[in-house]
Amino acid sequence: MLDQAKMIMKLKQAQKELAKQIVDGEAGDGAVVVSVTGELKIKKVTIDPEYVDLDDISVLERWIEQATKEAMSKAQEVEEKKM
Repeated sequence: MLDQAKMIMKLKQAQKELAKQIVDGEAGDGAVVVSVTGELKIKKVTIDPEYVDLDDISVLERWIEQATKEAMSKAQEVEEKKM
């Protein structure tokens, strides 16, 4: 029972640490940056308007998708290491 309680405490501590851990994914040479917590929650999306072509929004959409996938992948790696 004590071992189980210790394991639960360690798990809760790891979850708190993951909530504070933030990783970034980027695309388009930094045109889009997506920040994700270790809990796989999107924290922030930054778009550099200098790179955005309003006549070709599909490029921006791809960059957002790529940056999000990269950030999520990095966050999953962090989560796996913590757990």
